[in-house]
Amino acid sequence: MKNIIRMKQLILVRHAKSSWNNYNLRDIERPLNKRGNRDAPFMGGLLKGKEILPNIIYSSPAVRAITTAKIIAQKVNYPTERIINKPEIYEASTNSLLNIINSFSNKNEIVMMFGHNPGFSMLANYLCREFTNNMPTCSIVHLSFDINDWQEITADSGTLASFEYPKKYNNS
Repeated sequence: MKNIIRMKQLILVRHAKSSWNNYNLRDIERPLNKRGNRDAPFMGGLLKGKEILPNIIYSSPAVRAITTAKIIAQKVNYPTERIINKPEIYEASTNSLLNIINSFSNKNEIVMMFGHNPGFSMLANYLCREFTNNMPTCSIVHLSFDINDWQEITADSGTLASFEYPKKYNNS
């Protein structure tokens, strides 16, 4: 019997633009600003139009990340109560993020992660040689992998399916 390769898809979403208005807040507590609250639903609508529905969503616990995750989840009809708060994503290195990805359950074919720079940009560049960019706020890097097991993901193993960001649509 032939081993059928099932494609895994990873969707990295950098949180929408955050506010620096209150300097008494810790970094992890910063909320979205006006632009962030406008861009997140726009980008969620873009994903909905592409009919991309994740099996599972993981988010950094930072207010700006989890808020972006909830807004986009609602747009793609993913139940917000099923978003998994993953503290390890906050301020994570490429290696830490790769360890998180390698530990995903193989029952999930499409995984969406919400997090931060510089970690997400470095990870996207590490996973896909086609992607040589910085991820601006509220950008989405959609990668596909011709693998059966999330543990097989390594350097340059991904293919860029799309790179979307608000300014591409003159939204910011």
